[in-house]
Amino acid sequence: MKKRIIGYRMKIDMLLAQPPKDADWKLVLQEHLTQVSFFQHERLIHLIVTVTFAILTTIALAIYCIAEYIPILVLIALLLILLIPYIGHYYTLENEVQKMYRQYDEILHRVKDDKRTRYGI
Repeated sequence: MKKRIIGYRMKIDMLLAQPPKDADWKLVLQEHLTQVSFFQHERLIHLIVTVTFAILTTIALAIYCIAEYIPILVLIALLLILLIPYIGHYYTLENEVQKMYRQYDEILHRVKDDKRTRYGI
């Protein structure tokens, strides 16, 4: 997913930096909104998973602190091994979607400019 979201965002960055003369910005905007909604859904799912793992890790730590049950350290280690990459992945998703919001604003601006040019406004 990381490769896909970064690749898509870079593709749009290149399109905005070097737009073709015949670019249909309305179609680009529609496709961009579709992609953003997919990535927002992915971001929500990863937020739920990340928060769940963080809560489970906190509970396991609390159990260890209260009961000093040594075998629970294995569970804490396993949860941390999973939690750290989840946080990193969620961080990437969050930042890339935020960049896509800025792209959306720029594409929307180009759609409006295209309408003004077309209708002589």
